[in-house]
Amino acid sequence: MTALPPSAALAHAARLLEAEGFAVVARNERGDSLYLAPEGERATLRLSNHARRPRQRRTHPEVATSLVIRESRSAVQIEALVAAAMRTFFLAIEATRGSAPGGRSNEETR
Repeated sequence: MTALPPSAALAHAARLLEAEGFAVVARNERGDSLYLAPEGERATLRLSNHARRPRQRRTHPEVATSLVIRESRSAVQIEALVAAAMRTFFLAIEATRGSAPGGRSNEETR
């Protein structure tokens, strides 16, 4: 089982998410974070090599969850991380739709 370096692991995760119907809707200025969402969905799944800071959480409430990959990972590990992030994403948007405005999950999946 060959481990992919973090940048390749992130690219692989992005391809897996795109295969599941997510599309890149934004990137940060440094290019180390992608924001993906299914078509027609306002909430995003953030894919990055670092966790968000409190200010980022306040200024980007549309992020339902983050998938952070900082270390080398195998393809199997990346698939499991993507599956977990997607579950968290869909649970978060479901919870948001059933709760008061602003009640968004900021669970970070690693």
